[in-house]
Amino acid sequence: MPSQPSINAAPLESVLTCPHCGHAKRETMPIDACLFFYQCEGCNAVLRAKPGDCCVFCSFGSVRCSSVQAQ
Repeated sequence: MPSQPSINAAPLESVLTCPHCGHAKRETMPIDACLFFYQCEGCNAVLRAKPGDCCVFCSFGSVRCSSVQAQ
């Protein structure tokens, strides 16, 4: 019998949207580290986590990172 995912499992994917050009891309979040920088494929801008956010997923993603979801 296949195992079922835990109801409390945090999503591992988020859509990052560039605030400069609006380019959006689904990305897999790392589960063991924060991603502080991300280069947009649309305009090549380097996105940085906003002050107070731990990573670019918390700042620009459709889903906050797994470490914040766990809190």
